[in-house]
Parts: sequence; C-alpha cells; structure tokens
Amino acid sequence: MRHLFNRGFYKPMGVSGETLREALLQLRPEIYGSIAEEKVELNGLLYVIERLPVGIEECRYINLTSDEGYSKSHFQAIVPPKRRRNCYRIDEEQMNVEITRGRSDIYDILTHLTFIFIESHKIKDRVLLDENQFEVTRDWQKVEHYVLQGKKLSQIDKEKAISHASNVLGRSFSEVLDIYDAFGSTEKPDRFLHIIYWLGKLAIEEVIDNNKRTITFSPILRERLGHHIHGEFWATRIKDVLKENNLLDRPIHIISANMHSVMNSIFATQVLKSKFKDKTDFFIYEELSKSGADVLRNKVEEVALKSGMISLLDTSGTNIDVQIFDTAKIDFSKTAFPKAKIAKQQPVLIVMDYAFGEQAYETIDELLKAYKENNNQTFLNVESVSIMGKAGILQGGKGDIMIPSAHINEGTGDNYPFENQLSPNMFYGNDIPVFAGPMVTVLGTSLQNKDLLKFFHESTWGVIGLEMEGAYYQKAIQSASKIRKSIPENVKVRYAYYASDNPLETGSTLASGGLGTTGVKPTYLITIKILEQIFNSK
Repeated sequence: MRHLFNRGFYKPMGVSGETLREALLQLRPEIYGSIAEEKVELNGLLYVIERLPVGIEECRYINLTSDEGYSKSHFQAIVPPKRRRNCYRIDEEQMNVEITRGRSDIYDILTHLTFIFIESHKIKDRVLLDENQFEVTRDWQKVEHYVLQGKKLSQIDKEKAISHASNVLGRSFSEVLDIYDAFGSTEKPDRFLHIIYWLGKLAIEEVIDNNKRTITFSPILRERLGHHIHGEFWATRIKDVLKENNLLDRPIHIISANMHSVMNSIFATQVLKSKFKDKTDFFIYEELSKSGADVLRNKVEEVALKSGMISLLDTSGTNIDVQIFDTAKIDFSKTAFPKAKIAKQQPVLIVMDYAFGEQAYETIDELLKAYKENNNQTFLNVESVSIMGKAGILQGGKGDIMIPSAHINEGTGDNYPFENQLSPNMFYGNDIPVFAGPMVTVLGTSLQNKDLLKFFHESTWGVIGLEMEGAYYQKAIQSASKIRKSIPENVKVRYAYYASDNPLETGSTLASGGLGTTGVKPTYLITIKILEQIFNSK
C-alpha cells in the first residue's frame, strides 16, 4: 500500500494492483465474506457501497486528494452515508475523494475499492462468453435493458430483473430480493441493479478494450500526509474557544465519544421526565436514538446550550465535531448527577466525536500540546482522557462491553499497557456481559481475518477484541504526559468499548448490519460510568 502511494498511481486490476489483490484474497477478511469464491458477495458489497460516494461504480478514474479547495467550486460534495468524507464527481469518468484523516482513510478506501473491483471481475467472468466476439449472456442483456430504461421499475419488472441479476451474480433469487432494497434510496430505488451493471460493464471494458481503471494520489496529498495539518487546525480552534471563554486554566477532561451520549446522559432524563413518566433512563435514551426523534433531541440540546455547552461543528477537515461543557454553568440538581461533588475549580469537558484510525494520534497529539500565543505558552491541565468506542469482540456478542488493560498495535507488536480507571466490576449487574484484557489496534476493518484473530485471541496475547484507535490515543497520551510533559504526568485514562460485531462468528460480522438499539444501553452505561468518576458522584 505504501509503495503504491509513493508511486503516485496504480491500476487495481493490472500488474501494479496484483499484490494487493492477492493479499486481500489470501486474507479473506470477514467483512468481505465470499470474496474468494465465484459467487458475488452481497453483504460485503452493501457494507462497502455505504462507505463510498454514490456514482463511484461508474468511474474509471479515482483520484485521492487532500483538501484542495473543491468546496469553493461548482462541484457538489457527495458524502457517503456511513463515512463522512467529501467526494466530487469531476466528470463522467472521474471521482475525486478527499482524504483528511490520514493513512487509515487511504487504507480503508483502497481495500474497499480492491474488493469491489474483484467482485466486478466475477460478474464479467459470468457474463462474457467470448472476449473476441464481445458476446455476452442473455441475462446480462436483460439487466442492461432494465438499467438503461432509467425509470423506476414496476414490481413485475423488478422481479424479472432480479431473476436475471441472480444468474449474473451466482446467487439465488431470494438472496438478491432480500438485499435489493437496502442498496436503494428514495431517489434511486433500483440502485442495486445500477451498481451491478456498471461494475460489470467497466470490468468487461477492461478486458475487451484494455481500458483499465486507475487510482491516483494527488501530489498535494502525498506531500501533506503525516504532517498533522488538519489535526493542528482542529486542536488550535478548540484552544482558541477555551481561551475566549476563560476556560484554559481550568481542569480539563477529554472524552472521545459520539455527539449525543454525554449531553443526553447529563440533561435528557430531567428534560424529558414529564413526557416519559415511570420510564427508565435507558428507555429515554433509546427513544432519543431513534431516527425521527429530532424534536426530542433538539429539546435536550436547547437546555444543554443554555447550561454551558458550546458546540463546535468541524471546519478543519478532520470531520470530528466537538462539544465543550463548562460545569460551572451546570445546575447539577437538575441533571442525572444530583450528587456531583465538583471541586472548587470546576472542570471543563471536551467531548470529541470518534476519530478514524491513525487520525486518533494526530488529533490527540495536537490537542495535548501547549497553547501558544505571542511567544507565551499555556500548558493544559488535562486531568483525564476517556475513550468510549465500538470494537469487534472475540468472545461474546454484539452489545457486550470490553474493558482493555493494554493496546497492542497489530503488525508491529508495539504495546501500550496502562492503568484503566474503569474496571469490569463497575459494569456488573446490568445484564450485559463484560470482558477484560488486552485489545489489538488494527490498521483497518479489512484485517478482520479469522486466522489472525484466532492467533491473537488463543495465544498468550489473550486479546479480547479489536478496534482501530486505542494504541494511537495511548501513544499520544504517553508522549505528552511522560516525555514532553505538556500535560500532568498523573493524567488518568479510561477506555471502554462495546461490541459492534464478532468477526469470528459468521452472521455477526460488521457486514451483517448495524447494532440497532442493542448499542444504546452499553453506550450510555459506559458514558455514565465515565461521568460518575469525573463528577465524583458515586
């Protein structure tokens, strides 16, 4: 991957992409299911398509760029539904994808693209009868007919098209029918057919016309990668806001979580208790998590903004939004933490949205540096850093909780033991299984390979789960507290994860779908335990 990046371009289905293809087929990552079999992998395809821009299947040229000013142009940003990144369709043949989250982002995209190109060649192999005569199967001609109509298919036509598509994919009619609508949107209900057609069409053209798909890396991206440009801009803005609000000298607690669990844990039950009489707190959190609950969420946010919360939507390109809570402005008697014992110097909470892989190092490393202004520098009094995230579990199932004792960086064996302020016994008695032990930090979801994971789980490493950020967070915290001394040496750390999938269990991998409301209880349980420690409320 590094070699291809340094080279500047490569053809995924040509000689230059061969090693990457072979590696992926040898690894057989769990999210890519039947990648090494003849039939086309449908769940894996859905997982990947949701993380890539709409229309990428039509593009022969994919250009990975840095943030190079396209937002100031007439090009409309295309943002994939499950991965926040700006993409721009330059013309019929080219898609530009902005990389602002570092190497993990590049790794993520290249493995996903390699996967869909491998699948596209499976389609080509099933429909191309004669390369010289350009003869294709009747099923392919019928799929093409329905796609090129360009109008919404009736139920009868849809089922006819699925019948032909199932032969093209080597899948049963019911398998295709079951997943068909998941690919669609209100504007494009038949997008599944469209994706299959364009993947196959470009693969056929690669063979017939030798017109290979190409991935390029812009010179500016190659120059900027690893320079923390976005992370520095992001961190400086946060410190500027702390300075403007006279919060720089106060004790600071950094929490990496989503943008609702801390706010809701503090304010939601009090704000909504009259609406949900006799209901548990977790019931309220589930209601808030449902799609379409905007009115309820806005009510809670309104109270939070009046009680010392500052909301910073990202402008740096990191795609990490931030909330700052000034606890001096919170009336704890009107929150879920009425027993809070706040020290004389009331703490400030900085809640940051999830980082992506190696980006965790870039952002936290910059945030923990001293604030510089006119040759003066102010060291931050960071009392704790708490990480709440999603991870793959190697024993147990979706929704279970993992409390790590160390992070191991996959591939290098670099390891980061730490004293976790959270312990398993804090979570007992909530009907959620809890596991404790080391966790492995992987470069990307495509490293969820059964053999690799069994080795980490069953050998003396004794790993309980895998995620993508832990080792990077700990590396930044250790260097800032133990070597650079930019934050107190006795900074407390808290890590807890809930299981989004079990990659060792078929049917429980990331590609098998989201958590739904299963993730609500562990998310809030972890958040509440973190806040109880910060607020000394137990």
